[in-house]
Amino acid sequence: MSTTEPLERRAAITGIGQSAIGRRLGRSELDLTLDACLDAVADAGLTRDDIDGLATYPGMGTGTPGFAGPTTPEVQDALRLSLDWHDGGGEGPGQMRALIAACLAVGAGLARHVLVYRTVTESTAQGSGSRQGIGGDGGGSGSVPRFSGFLQWTLPFGAVSAVNWLAMVAQRRIHEFGLTRDQLGQIALNARRNAGLNPTAIYREPMDLEAYLSARMISTPLGLFDCDAPSDGSTAFVVSHCDYAPDAPRPACHVNAVGTALRGRPSWDQFDDMTTMAARDAAASMWERTELTPADVDVAQLYDGFSILAMVWIEALGFCGRGEGGPFVEGGSAIALDGVLPLNTAGGQLSGGRLHGFGLIHEACVQLRGEGGDRQVTRPGGRPPEVAAVSNGGGPIAGSLLLTRGAG
Repeated sequence: MSTTEPLERRAAITGIGQSAIGRRLGRSELDLTLDACLDAVADAGLTRDDIDGLATYPGMGTGTPGFAGPTTPEVQDALRLSLDWHDGGGEGPGQMRALIAACLAVGAGLARHVLVYRTVTESTAQGSGSRQGIGGDGGGSGSVPRFSGFLQWTLPFGAVSAVNWLAMVAQRRIHEFGLTRDQLGQIALNARRNAGLNPTAIYREPMDLEAYLSARMISTPLGLFDCDAPSDGSTAFVVSHCDYAPDAPRPACHVNAVGTALRGRPSWDQFDDMTTMAARDAAASMWERTELTPADVDVAQLYDGFSILAMVWIEALGFCGRGEGGPFVEGGSAIALDGVLPLNTAGGQLSGGRLHGFGLIHEACVQLRGEGGDRQVTRPGGRPPEVAAVSNGGGPIAGSLLLTRGAG
């Protein structure tokens, strides 16, 4: 292998696994995690004795209840793994930080088979109440905490959640580019159509534009169906050295390039271009690491914690020009399963369920392996997709990934 070739190309996803996915499953984080991890290891044709690396995002109980999942020491102990390398943490290039770290660890020879997992139980943690804002009281004590950074300026105005902060991005795009709610709604409608073909999706019932537009407003211009669906579930992958790929029982998904750059201010409200946010830099750095181009991408799994983020990623990744995302998705045909850019083929997070980006990576692998069933994307000759683009995050931090069917 050339010493100038990107290090991540020494890695391939050889196994994938998921636990049950649903609303308020009432199962523990560790229980769901072990289901997904054991499925991924078996899918890769390996045993626990073969796993010598472990990674998760974010770990260490970070975030609101149900957000972080179990730590790597907890999972290592539960699975009785003998590890040469392990990693967890919340900082880095979006939610796929753990997967990127695993690729680099494999490429550097720190481990040969890394088990990567992400677990959420936010739906159960939410209970029967509403979703918790990021700027809550930190424990319900009734005290008024002090916040630093941008929160000290947004919280007094009731902007306590990412939906409020990303509503500003959407408003800016409406002002600058003429984006309409009818256009934005195509992201949600496409997700719902695809979720109807996914038996594990949270929301599968049909939805039309009238239902989308008439749903209650959450933070103008983002309505209820512009927001992802809290869920419980765990997703896991085995990242192996690429020389194992020919021996894996299922088609390996090779890592072609990753995008990790952060070149603007890491801020929800002070990024130098509020229409692009951090997706701009992650996407640019990914294309700098590959010979592939946007025209080579057969299927896209783009982060849709809120619909506006998927729109931002479509442009940032070069599938259309800056400010042209609205016309690109208008009518929905371009992003449909048989369109020029099949998007979020399992329903994304808007209808498939909020697995915090890992569900998108899982679906990219499903599509490249040709295992999508009724939602499978096909190319000329009935072949599965050959190149998948995946993105995570897109507010003040972001990460992106190119996967290929085969090592090309």
